[in-house]
Amino acid sequence: HSRRRLCRRSPSMSILVTRPLPQSEELVSRLRALGHVAWSFPLIEFTPGRELPALSGQLAALSTGDLLFALSQHAVEFAHARLHQLGQRWPKAPGYFAIGRTTALALHTVSGQNIRYPLDREISEVLLQLPELQNIAGKNALILRGNGGRELLGETLRERGADVTFCECYQRSAKHYDGAEEAMRWQSRGVTTLVVTSGEMLQQLWALIPQWYRERWLLRCRILVVSERLARQARELGWQDIQVADSADNDALLRALQ
Repeated sequence: HSRRRLCRRSPSMSILVTRPLPQSEELVSRLRALGHVAWSFPLIEFTPGRELPALSGQLAALSTGDLLFALSQHAVEFAHARLHQLGQRWPKAPGYFAIGRTTALALHTVSGQNIRYPLDREISEVLLQLPELQNIAGKNALILRGNGGRELLGETLRERGADVTFCECYQRSAKHYDGAEEAMRWQSRGVTTLVVTSGEMLQQLWALIPQWYRERWLLRCRILVVSERLARQARELGWQDIQVADSADNDALLRALQ
């Protein structure tokens, strides 16, 4: 049985994974274990957010029936590190919500609480359809996030009568590279497939690579993205061979790359 599976394995490709650490290295090691050539090239790094010092007080202000939202794994990781540092625990009083399964799992692991999250797509519109978020007038809602993003969630919760507070738990910032040097490196290593998981990173990758390499190498690569919106953006920038994964987690990316 295992021999039969090996025979069907797809031919080796050379794959460049641009997502941040540690996810990029995890995906690269899984791809290499399957016989692919893969490299990690994180375009973005994460640092503690400016509003982390306020987190402890914001969590303490939540009562029974209030709402706590986590919008990414990174928001959970940085918030938990802050609480751990202060010797504090996650509160039991509020209802817990996450933007998707991966974030929900991370939040459940650190808090021990039951986390509600949308089952099909990891976007604000689907999260806002949860029955528990329909009648929320007068409730407090604390949203843990990075620097900006998901404004629709805050706006809609306010329209429904909730008192919304954001906490910037982490900041995303671009990593700096020499574009010509990197283009030469990846082209010489025969990279033909790119994995890009956000619009910000897609734009950054396109802008980083000088035009000569962009036309002869970058835009000729197959690109794997994580949403139709991102696929449209890639098409507008000049890519033609575009594939869309089911979601942004490494399991879905691995399925798409097989």
